Amino acid sequence: MTSPLRAGVLAAIATLIADQASKLWLLHGLDIAHNGAVSVTPFFDLVLAMNPGISFGWFQSESPTAQIVLMAVKAAAVIALAIWMARSRTWLATVALGLIIGGAIGNGIDRLAYGAVVDFALFHVQIGAKTFSWYVFNLADVAIVVGVAALLYDSLLGVPAAKAP
Repeated sequence: MTSPLRAGVLAAIATLIADQASKLWLLHGLDIAHNGAVSVTPFFDLVLAMNPGISFGWFQSESPTAQIVLMAVKAAAVIALAIWMARSRTWLATVALGLIIGGAIGNGIDRLAYGAVVDFALFHVQIGAKTFSWYVFNLADVAIVVGVAALLYDSLLGVPAAKAP
């Protein structure tokens, strides 16, 4: 493996391990399903949200057919991203693609194991009597967002590719 590809593969593996370890800790160490939400700070809680849909809870469906379709789309996306990563020429884009792949596989494992993605991080703020909350997410989601942002940065502001003679 070339150095950028190795970095991308390591990013995918590290993302997958961190994501799955955090979910196992949440489900079995904290046993949040039985013990309930944990307030970490005045603006951050650990909660349990099983998401049968896709990003931000869109297209939620617990039907087996919908879950199979989502897994097939996810598998095709991971394959396409892996091909892109293998052909990538910049370190940043390769690592970014590794983050996205690791996050996608982590959430895919959840679908296979639990029938839904395990989300647990909740940021919120209270202003007066009203509480504003962000979507509940997990480490795989963070890796995907960071990976997409890094890809955008690399494509818009990164070092331009060298011209062929």
